[in-house]
Amino acid sequence: MPTQREVDETMIRQHLEKITEGIRAKDLEDLKKLYATDVVSFDVEPPLQHVGVEAKLRNWAKAFTFFQDVNYEIRDLAVTVGGDMAFGHCFGRLSGTLKNGTVTSGMWVRGTFCFRKIDGNWLIAHDQASVPFDVASGKGVVDLEP
Repeated sequence: MPTQREVDETMIRQHLEKITEGIRAKDLEDLKKLYATDVVSFDVEPPLQHVGVEAKLRNWAKAFTFFQDVNYEIRDLAVTVGGDMAFGHCFGRLSGTLKNGTVTSGMWVRGTFCFRKIDGNWLIAHDQASVPFDVASGKGVVDLEP
């Protein structure tokens, strides 16, 4: 019989799979169900933080405007669960066909997710996507792969 920690870790992994499905479908309503209402997101796009689920959804909506078809994939996911808090980290890549027909392989970002168990559901309370940068030039390094 699985332990509660194993059950919770499975639920979180399934939760992140729902995020990839919601992104691929460009389904903001399904994505909304996966975030805490007070989520704080540190995304690769300005501003420095997006506060609240509506701000997070506006960021996704803006990203979706560039794509005819969009894909999202996660690699090397690690999850740690403790009580009603959990965190995970992975590499993620947004890619697809742009509205002008150009196929883009996207870029890999480093992703971190912090979860809270609220009313029995694991919701993302914080996420961060980042790219490494070259200190000498001050520019992001976007051609790295896991």
